[in-house]
Amino acid sequence: MSRLKKSAAAAALAATVLGGFEGLRLAAYPDPATKAYPWTVCYGETRLEDGSPVRPGMKFTLDQCKQMLVERADEFADALERCVPSAKEMPAKRYVAHLSLSYNIGTGAYCKSSVARLQNARQTRASCDAFLKWNRAAGVVLPGLTRRRQQERAMCLEGL
Repeated sequence: MSRLKKSAAAAALAATVLGGFEGLRLAAYPDPATKAYPWTVCYGETRLEDGSPVRPGMKFTLDQCKQMLVERADEFADALERCVPSAKEMPAKRYVAHLSLSYNIGTGAYCKSSVARLQNARQTRASCDAFLKWNRAAGVVLPGLTRRRQQERAMCLEGL
């Protein structure tokens, strides 16, 4: 069971941060970086619960989107805690910063990242600084991603 399931405070913070960074769109839209696949909906979802991809024309209600966010955040939290076991003991804001990065770039990329590797080596400050490397989509630096990574890094560093 992930930390999000165990702590209402962590779950609320995660929902606020993820929802704020990802934004909410009730109708499917193409990936902003590629202007094509993958199609995205709600709070950055590219796949549905059954694993099928989001397709053009799909629409969801606010309640459906909130439910998707909660379920997917918990899936990402489980994966985060498997590849960075120390996440279970991180301060809440640091934990949510790591979760936000993982949610945005995907579990595979996160678990192979210098962010995860440095955190596993207990080099927390360097791990937080490595968030700033993840500001590109389709090879292009995006100002919105740069701002997001700066905010995630600040959350990660809080209390050090």
